[in-house]
Amino acid sequence: MPKSLPYHPFLIQSLKNPIDSAMYLEAFFEEENPEAELLKMVLSNVAESLGQPKMSPEQYELHLKKLDELLSQPGSDTIYNLGTWLNALGLKLTVAICTDTEDNNVNPAIPAQLTV
Repeated sequence: MPKSLPYHPFLIQSLKNPIDSAMYLEAFFEEENPEAELLKMVLSNVAESLGQPKMSPEQYELHLKKLDELLSQPGSDTIYNLGTWLNALGLKLTVAICTDTEDNNVNPAIPAQLTV
């Protein structure tokens, strides 16, 4: 019987490229009816792939805790309403690679900003 590889490790490895992470987020936010319940999972996947290599275990756990706090605030679905509101204007939310060298979460291997 053929065996399949676990998906999660493959996903996290593929999201280690900031461009792929940006496209992953973009795909989630551009869904016609995005599931608000999946937002935490999508953001956590990106945090795991991009944050863990750059952060100490303590910083990473604190970052995930901040995500939980952010998403537990009233009106966390606001981002979807903002996206719909912007779409009506012919605009969309974007995810961009941060190139600010002052930011310790920056990936110095990325030479320029890319907006998707």
